[in-house]
Amino acid sequence: MSKTIAVLGTFDTKGEEFAYLIERIREAGCEVVSIDTGIIGKPFFEATVKRDQVAQAGGSSIAELVEKNDRGYAVTTMMNGAGEIVLSLFEAGKIDGIISMGGSAGTTIGTYAMRKLPVGVPKVMISTLASGDVAKYVGPKDIFMLNSIVDISGINKISKTIFSLAAGAVTGAAKSAYVGGDDGKKVIAASMFGVTTPCVTKAKAYLEEQGYEVLVFHAVGSGGRCLESLVDGGMVQGVLDMTTTEWCDELVGGVLSAGPERLDAAAKKGVPQVVSCGALDMVNFGEWDSVPKKFAGRNLYKHNASVTLMRTTVEECAELGRIIAEKLNKCVGPCTLMLPLGGVSAIDKPGAPFYGPEEDKALFDALRKTLTNPKVKLLEMDNNINDDEFALTAAKELDAYIKG
Repeated sequence: MSKTIAVLGTFDTKGEEFAYLIERIREAGCEVVSIDTGIIGKPFFEATVKRDQVAQAGGSSIAELVEKNDRGYAVTTMMNGAGEIVLSLFEAGKIDGIISMGGSAGTTIGTYAMRKLPVGVPKVMISTLASGDVAKYVGPKDIFMLNSIVDISGINKISKTIFSLAAGAVTGAAKSAYVGGDDGKKVIAASMFGVTTPCVTKAKAYLEEQGYEVLVFHAVGSGGRCLESLVDGGMVQGVLDMTTTEWCDELVGGVLSAGPERLDAAAKKGVPQVVSCGALDMVNFGEWDSVPKKFAGRNLYKHNASVTLMRTTVEECAELGRIIAEKLNKCVGPCTLMLPLGGVSAIDKPGAPFYGPEEDKALFDALRKTLTNPKVKLLEMDNNINDDEFALTAAKELDAYIKG
C-alpha cells in the first residue's frame, strides 16, 4: 500500500519549488496531499487543500487577511489553520508524513503543523534557518530540519539536490516507519541528570524487572519538554520524575529551562507519578566565562569544560519548593512527593561542592508548607537521592500506583 505525504507551503511565492518537490515525491512512489498556505499571489498549481480552507480553519478568510494587510496576523492565521488541517488529515488516516519548506514564515507555519502530529510520523522541514538555533521550531517533536543551503528561490543545481534529498528523506521514512504491534508493556517516563544517574538507573532496573518499558529523558530542557509532550499525548502510563532541576534554570535564568509548563502534564492527565527534588541544588550555564556577571561571588562548580553549575540559594530553594508544591497541588491522580533529606544530588552531601543543609531545609520546608493536595503522599527519607534504598522505594511506589 502506497504512502501519502502532506506537502505544505506557499504555492504562490514558492510554487515552482514545491512543484519540483512534489514531482520527486511521486517518483519515489508516494501519493501527495498538497496544502496551500499562500495568501496574495496566484498559486503556481491547484492544491488539494486550498488556501481558503486553511484560512477558514484558522478562524478567518483570505479576503480578510488581504484586507488587513498584516503579515503577522496572516502568518498566525495560516499557521493555526494548517495545524488543524494536518492533524485532521492524520487522524482520518489520509497522510503518513509531512514535508514543508520556507524561510522564517514558512518554517513557522510548517513546523507548527508538524508539532501537531505524534512522535513517529515523518516530518521534514527544508529551511533557510536550519543551521541556526531551531529549538523553538522543533520543540519536543521529531522534526528533521534540513538546511536549504541557498535561498528557496528557483530551481538550480543546489536546490534540486536539497529538494531531492528531502523527498527521499520523507518518503523513505514513511515507508520505513516503525509499525510494531503493542507488546503489552506499560510505559514509564523518567527524568535523569548526571548527578541523579545512580538513582534513576537503579529504579529503572527494578521497574523493567516488573515488566515496564522505561523511557529516560535527560533533564536539559528539551528532555523535560519531550517528557511533558509524551505524557500529554497519552503515551505514558506512569512518571518517575526524580529530576526536576529544569525548574532551577526556569526560575533563576540558567540555560536548561524546560519552560513554565514543566510538571503540568501528569498532574492534569491524572497519570500516576512519583516526584522528587533531583538536582534542585544547581543552575546550569555553559563554559565558566559564560556565567552572567550578576552571579559573581556565587558558589560555582566546573562540571566540565562546557558546563558550569551554580548552587541555588536559600531564597531560590524556598521558591522552588513553593512552585513544585503548587504544581503538585493540581494533581488529579495518585502522586508521591519524595524528599531525600540526605541531599538532592551527587554533589549535595557532606564534603561535596554543593552540600547545603540550610538550602535543602528551605526547599523541604517550602514543599511541606505549600503542599495541600490530599492526593499527594509526602514521603521523607534520610537518604541521599542516589542511595539504593531511596531509588527502590520510588520505583516500588510507582509500581504500586500503576497496578492499582
